[in-house]
Amino acid sequence: MAGLALSGFGRCTHAIVRAIPDSLCQEALRTEKGSVVDISLARKHHEQYVGVLKNKLGLSVIELPADECLPDAPFVEDVAIVCEETALITRPGAPSRRKEAEAVKKALQDLQLNVVEMTDENATLDGGDVLFTGREFFVGLSKRTNQRGAEILADTFKDYAVSTVPVCETLHLKSFCSMAGPNLIAIGSSEAAQKALKTMQQMSDHRYDKLTLPDDAAANCIYLNIPSKGHVLLHRAPEDFPESAKVFEKLKEHMLIPLPNTELAKVDGCLTCCSLLINKKTSL
Repeated sequence: MAGLALSGFGRCTHAIVRAIPDSLCQEALRTEKGSVVDISLARKHHEQYVGVLKNKLGLSVIELPADECLPDAPFVEDVAIVCEETALITRPGAPSRRKEAEAVKKALQDLQLNVVEMTDENATLDGGDVLFTGREFFVGLSKRTNQRGAEILADTFKDYAVSTVPVCETLHLKSFCSMAGPNLIAIGSSEAAQKALKTMQQMSDHRYDKLTLPDDAAANCIYLNIPSKGHVLLHRAPEDFPESAKVFEKLKEHMLIPLPNTELAKVDGCLTCCSLLINKKTSL
């Protein structure tokens, strides 16, 4: 089974996204106070992001409506982990976010996935702490994700090794890393990012290539393997992180799609946060 996922790593047919509510500006959780979100610009960036998935890459995009009672709901990645035909509904570390799962769960059921729910009240897990490499899972143990959450993920996806990585200085593991290709980990340059990478290298039986970015936030990117397009990478725009953009430009075999994300970043939103990517092998 693991070999099947590796050969199809990055393949994707569907994406789930969620519209931005007005309440995000004032009520969304954030690690750093003070920055004011320009809601119009945030929506413009989000529409651009969704447009790339739908129109440029040809994915079937399920767009869930905004909910003013759920200011963090656009960050759909945190409430489910999808691998092959199974979806694990998580138990986010922030109690205010747990109701976000209801609409996402229904969308996943409508896609006829095998939906598993995390019901243990001692467990917490945010999808932003889960890095799937195609070979194995790395799970960040952070303020939002605990050991019990990682154990339930391991029980759900038994075909894959699951290793835990301490995350201390950022919100999530994927605040400073992601997969930039089938064997390529994008990683930030900070001491915390490099320490986490070293832990992952020690935990794994596999040797990954690495792409080191000057900016931690830029290391959160989205790799897709799209028939007729090949290797595709959605990454932060040059106006966001000019030096990191130059590093991405060295990936000559990738179709590079730069995307701005300045506003959602003010409430800890990264590129991977804003979609759940699904590869349906059978038509609905």
